[in-house]
Amino acid sequence: MKITGYRTLTTVQEWGRPVGDANGVIADGTVTVPIVLVDTDEGVTGVGLGSHVGLETLFAAVEGEDPRSVAFLYDRMLRYTFKTGHAGALFGTIGALDTALWDIKAQAAGQPLWLLLGGRDRIVPAYASGLDIALSDDELVAAYRDYAERGLRAAKLKGGLDVDRDRSRLSLVREVLTEAAKGERPSLMLDANECWTRKQAVRHIRELERSIDLTWVEEPVRRWDAEGMAVVQRGVRASVASGENLTGLEQYRPLLAAGAVDIVQTSAVWGVTHFLRVAALANAHELPVSLIGNTPVGLLHAAASVPNHLAGELQGLLPPVGVSLDLHVEGGAFVLGDAPGLGVRIDERTIAALEPRPSEPDPDGPAIRPETAGRRLHAAPPPGTDAPNLNETREERP
Repeated sequence: MKITGYRTLTTVQEWGRPVGDANGVIADGTVTVPIVLVDTDEGVTGVGLGSHVGLETLFAAVEGEDPRSVAFLYDRMLRYTFKTGHAGALFGTIGALDTALWDIKAQAAGQPLWLLLGGRDRIVPAYASGLDIALSDDELVAAYRDYAERGLRAAKLKGGLDVDRDRSRLSLVREVLTEAAKGERPSLMLDANECWTRKQAVRHIRELERSIDLTWVEEPVRRWDAEGMAVVQRGVRASVASGENLTGLEQYRPLLAAGAVDIVQTSAVWGVTHFLRVAALANAHELPVSLIGNTPVGLLHAAASVPNHLAGELQGLLPPVGVSLDLHVEGGAFVLGDAPGLGVRIDERTIAALEPRPSEPDPDGPAIRPETAGRRLHAAPPPGTDAPNLNETREERP
């Protein structure tokens, strides 16, 4: 079997409501989802959801090769980028190709990937994550009731701008999940998306911990600040989770050496091989690993095969437009199917009929860090609202 070519598609995830975090909000709730299809001479096609950046260069590393040599080809793609570096969107392209190759390998073996990787159980624990910072209280409750109906008993909220609002919103979700679980205490997490300084993080979290039992706080400071993350980790009761934006094992080493994280995370867009290596690194440090991202189907299969996976992020309850998945959510967990490979099917006609969307990042969206992040003196209103932001007001005194 040989790799013969690739195709690219771009679909959308339609939330039907605003989604975002402390850095910004996508008001219409429509998020682009790039797809890479890798073809072989035996008619088997693999699917990877991820970036198209640098795809032509990276495909040269795998073209004509046997797609089943996944580990070798992954390292070869890294070698093809060693001069310029493999961080950012380029790492996402490596991840998309890598996931597609694992899909081909499992399809060729006639097995679901979770079984091919050595997993015994197709059930992967989940937690709810609604990208919910712009929701009103009523909208927040309604959203997490939908998750609770599927058995979810853990939730991660977006926050970090206003401690009183975070406390109120966490309390509301705690009530929803507690009621659904007939009194069982839920697990609650807060994701600050790198919006704090070290001292801001400790003050904010400690204030919340007076009334909220936080399981973990995610990305409290900048992703690479190993010393700062360690300061937060030692200063609060909650576990500290980070890693979804780290691209390469070399970026994890300083955090682990500093004892800065309690939960090691990695993003779905970085690929299956990266997840397996991060999980092994975390396990060597006696730490759990947790997968992050919407439609994380490749990592779900991988998570079923490692001994230290904690829980995976469940964002949207529906897949992207034109994408069908051989899995469902039940009893608070992802339940993987028996379809060979990843169990991802792509409706190319449906996706081709979509209106093209601009590729430039939304200046008000979560992908662009606000100018005042880490420099806010007062509580800030949630992104996407019309309330004045005192942190961005510059008044001259007479």
